[in-house]
Amino acid sequence: MARKPQHLSSRELLERIGLSEDNPIPLLEDEPPDGMRGDIAAALRTRYRLFSQTHRFAPGDLVTWKPGLKNRRIPRYGQPAVVVALLEPPVLDHEEESGSTYFREPLDLVLGVVWDRDPGRGEFVTFHFDSRRFQSWRENA
Repeated sequence: MARKPQHLSSRELLERIGLSEDNPIPLLEDEPPDGMRGDIAAALRTRYRLFSQTHRFAPGDLVTWKPGLKNRRIPRYGQPAVVVALLEPPVLDHEEESGSTYFREPLDLVLGVVWDRDPGRGEFVTFHFDSRRFQSWRENA
């Protein structure tokens, strides 16, 4: 006999899966490696300075996110990606909502990563990014 579905409030659902105000856990996959917290004005100035700093990349270069400038799920902080292509002119993200962080973002960098989850785990895949958010990757940095 089929059970009648039980309706839960959002608070009850979160508690059932182990999330609550009494037991908070970070929901982000990873955090900026610089660990900057607290002084928002200093963080804004630092992030702006990093964002404005340009790097010249070439196909085959290994790159990683600049601290605090990751706006996509992959690659993770500290994980390298390989430059596949530089796009001139950049492709503009077609997000139509001006409130989106991707609205008209200039995607001028094609990066390759090894997909790390199923399905397709281990496959080489490429994505488009804004090069201002990346720096050269250094092993053990």
